[in-house]
Order: sequence, then C-alpha cells, then structure tokens
Amino acid sequence: MADDSEQLTVKVNEKEEVTALLYPAAKKNRAGLTVVLGHGAGANQTSGFMRMFANGLVSRGLDVMTFNFVYMEQGRSVPDQKPKLESCFRAVLETALKHKKLKNNRLVVGGKSMGGRIASQVIAAEEKEPFHSEVAGLVFLGYPLHPPGQSTKLRVEHLEHVGKPMLFVQGTRDALGTPEEIQPYIKNLRPAAKIYPIEGGDHSFKAPKKFGVPQEQIYENAMNEIDQWCRSVASKSTKGTND
Repeated sequence: MADDSEQLTVKVNEKEEVTALLYPAAKKNRAGLTVVLGHGAGANQTSGFMRMFANGLVSRGLDVMTFNFVYMEQGRSVPDQKPKLESCFRAVLETALKHKKLKNNRLVVGGKSMGGRIASQVIAAEEKEPFHSEVAGLVFLGYPLHPPGQSTKLRVEHLEHVGKPMLFVQGTRDALGTPEEIQPYIKNLRPAAKIYPIEGGDHSFKAPKKFGVPQEQIYENAMNEIDQWCRSVASKSTKGTND
C-alpha cells in the first residue's frame, strides 16, 4: 500500500535501535493526536494490517507512529522478554513526544495484539515518565486476553492500574479473547473502558461472508470508531495532567 510515511531511527539502549514509521496527517482535519501502535508478535510494522490501520487513521486526521520491537528489527521470530519489549515501547513514546511534526500532540497508545498488551503494561507501571501525563487513552486492535486454547491464563492483572480510558476493538470469534470474555474484567474500571465488538471477526477482524458485512467495510467501521473515540477522550482530558 502506498503511503507517505517517514522513516525514523529510535535508539532503545546503548547497543540497539529500531525503525519507526511516522504517518503525518494532513493539516486540514488534523486532530492534534499521535496514535502510537505496536505490532503483533508474528508480523512487523510493515504488515498489511499495520499499514492499513496506520493509513486509515491518518486519512481521518490522526498522526500515527508505528515501530518494530527489537527482536523483529533484528530478524528474530521469538519476542523479547517483557522488560525489553516495554523499554522499546517507552523509547518510541519519548521519540513521539519530541518529534517536531508532533509537537503539542496528545498521545493515544496501543497496537495489535501483543503490541497493545505491552502498551498497557507500560502505562500501568505508573512510572513518572514525561509521556505518561500526555497519554489520553489506549486502543487495542485485538487484545490478547489469553493464549489460544488457554482461557484461564489471563493477562488482566495490570489493567486496573492503567488509569486511562481504553478502547478494545475485538472480534466475536477472537481465539485470544472475545468481547464477552473481556467484559467482566473491564466493566468496573475507571476511567471507563469500552469494547467495540466486530461481529464474526477473528483476531485480525476477518469475518466470514455469512455475517453480512463486506470485509473492507468492517475495517472502515473500526477505524471510524477509533477516530471518534480518540477525539472524544482527548477532548475530555487535560494536557499535562495525570487523568
């Protein structure tokens, strides 16, 4: 897919760096929001899914930044351990805050599957990083509630510590967690979390034709929801405060 992304280099530590892609929104409908999205465990930031959502959100007026985690940047297939994944995401957030094209933007963080989970862990850590107070909310493109077939191995303990609005875009056939499975763990969170269910959608929102909505429309509807939700939470939160 053709796009106008700008390639950046993000220094993660003294020895390692990763590639990030900045998709700047057109000035005419720019929301003043940077959406930082991490990729899933098995495909990098240039996957069709990641590029589609980046370009789709940019066309709606959101600045978007994607990136590779260190293991993916180095051509390895097995994800790094939790601390290394989180430190990479932190480095990207710091880069997003400092970038001249994104100056004064609020942040919305998240990603596909593992990328979204790592984003939530970074924000839940409540470290007094400069980016923490700039985060207006989190967006999950298929939250991995549990590994496939292991519905009791939950990844929810940290969610109550996020302290930001969250949007879960979740397929009703997602093998890593359906909206019905997620709901009990987020229903009492404050600020309130929201689920946008995709009827018939799998972990990448693909739905069989019998569900009656063309696949492209499913993606477009999800992007519309994300755009509206991001603008809504940003308007309700105050820049420079821990919401």
